[in-house]
Amino acid sequence: MNGPQGVVPSRVRGPRNRDDDVEAYLIELGQRVRSMRAVRGMSRKVLAQASGVSERYIAQLESGQGNVSIMLLRRVAEATGAPIEDLVAEPSRQPQDWALIRELLRKASPAVIADVKTVLGGQALERPQKPSIAVDRVALIGLRGAGKSTLGRMAADKLGWRFVELNKEIEIEAGFSIGEVFSLYGQDGYRRYEAAALERIIADPGPIVLATGGGIVAEPVTFERLLASFFTIWVKTSPAEHMSRVRKQGDLRPMGADKAAMTELITILQSREPLYARARTSLDTTNATLEQSLAALLRTIQSYCVSGCPWQSRNRA
Repeated sequence: MNGPQGVVPSRVRGPRNRDDDVEAYLIELGQRVRSMRAVRGMSRKVLAQASGVSERYIAQLESGQGNVSIMLLRRVAEATGAPIEDLVAEPSRQPQDWALIRELLRKASPAVIADVKTVLGGQALERPQKPSIAVDRVALIGLRGAGKSTLGRMAADKLGWRFVELNKEIEIEAGFSIGEVFSLYGQDGYRRYEAAALERIIADPGPIVLATGGGIVAEPVTFERLLASFFTIWVKTSPAEHMSRVRKQGDLRPMGADKAAMTELITILQSREPLYARARTSLDTTNATLEQSLAALLRTIQSYCVSGCPWQSRNRA
C-alpha cells in the first residue's frame, strides 16, 4: 500500500541485489587483470603461455564473465610477477600508492619500520633535505620504438657522457638474452635482474644517459628508485610510429606475430601512460626526423641545467 502522496515505503524496495555486486566486482577484477598484463607488456597469448591458463579463459576473465577460480587467478598473478592481492583487492579501499608503500615496507629495515610507525602515529621526524637530482644523470623512459636507445646514445656522444642501456646490463649480468631471461625466469626473475642492474648503475657516479626498458614502470620500487636517482624524460610517439619502428627493428616482443598487435600496443601504452607521465618532462618524437628529435632532446637537457653544469658539449665524427 502506498504512503502519503503516493510514496512507496522504503521497506518494499528491498536490499541491493547481491548478484549485481558480484557482477560489478568481476568486471572490475577483469579490468585490473587487463591493466596489469598491459603494464607489463604482455599480450593475452604471452600471458596464457606463461601461466598455463588458456587464452580463452583469460579473455573471459578480463571481460568479467564466468566463475573465477582462485587457483587459476593465482597462476595469472604469478605469471605477471605481481602479488595476487593486487588483483583481488579493490583499489578504492586502498591508500594511494599502496603497492609502492607495501613493497617498500617489505624491504625496509627494522629501524625504517620504526620510523614509519612514528610518523603514522602522528609524530614528526627530522630529516636533512635531500639534494636535488643532477641533470647530468638522465634516464629515458617510454615504450619500445620511441627512440630511447638511439637518441640516448647520440645525445651521450654529443655531450661526452657515458651511455648505458639497462637491458644490455641485464643481459651481461644474466648471461642470457632478454628473451631467454623471460623464458627461463619469467617476469618476476627479469624484474629482479632489472632492479639489481639499476642499483649498480646508480652506485656508479658520473654523467650518464640511461635508456631503460619500457616496462620498468611495472615494478613500483624499481621505478621509484629511478625517479629519485635520475632526471627522467619520457620519450614518446604515436602508436603507429611505435609499431612501425618496432617492426623495422625485427623485434615484436612481447606481442609476437599476434594479429591484434596494434590493439595490444595501444592497450599497453594507455595502461602505462599515467606512470610514464611521472617523468620530470617529456619529449614527443612523432613525425620528427632523428636529427630533429636529437636536437630537441639536447635542448630539453640544457633547458633544465643551471649555470655550472658539469658537461662539455662536443661534436664527434
